[in-house]
Amino acid sequence: MASLVRHVTIDSADPFALAGFWAKALDGTLETDDEEDEPMAVVESAGASLLFIRVPDPKTAKNRVHLDIQPQDRTRDEEVERLVALGATVLADHRRPDGRGWVTLADPEGGEFCVERSPAERLATGDE
Repeated sequence: MASLVRHVTIDSADPFALAGFWAKALDGTLETDDEEDEPMAVVESAGASLLFIRVPDPKTAKNRVHLDIQPQDRTRDEEVERLVALGATVLADHRRPDGRGWVTLADPEGGEFCVERSPAERLATGDE
């Protein structure tokens, strides 16, 4: 049997706080034994398990790996608004007049991620 990805691990200055943002962003849950002063926190969601690890070094460059998220019951634009209200920042807007494209955001610690169109939006433009 092939290996499986167990977690996507993300370095963080404050794992508990960043995990809290991502739990809300992904409608996920923090593991019940995670506490604010621990060096790691885990978010379980329908799409992936994210492990946040405390590291002393600040983020200094673009992520080598990032998350692409796709809203299921909201439009891309509604999801961008929701995530900004949770504490994300818009870094780059790649939306096109025909409705295609994505938006690059940063989480509260500066980690980049992208918001793509929902399945319904993709279907409406004939994309898979």
